Amino acid sequence: MKRKSIDKRPLYTLPSKVMTVREVSAYLRVHPSTIYRLLKQQQIPAFQMGSDWRFNIEAIDSWRLKQESAGG
Repeated sequence: MKRKSIDKRPLYTLPSKVMTVREVSAYLRVHPSTIYRLLKQQQIPAFQMGSDWRFNIEAIDSWRLKQESAGG
């Protein structure tokens, strides 16, 4: 009896790096209150998990580059 070949690729891709407010503030070298202010003004890409904010590192890098090219 011939066995079916088993696909060795993972069924999912690894999640991208997700950071907390504290981690993103250290990453951007700003105070956490600055991050909360940007969140309140909806000026930084983020998502909520329950009551906590999370940040995708790729989205933050892209946002930061746009901010630098816009002069802000």
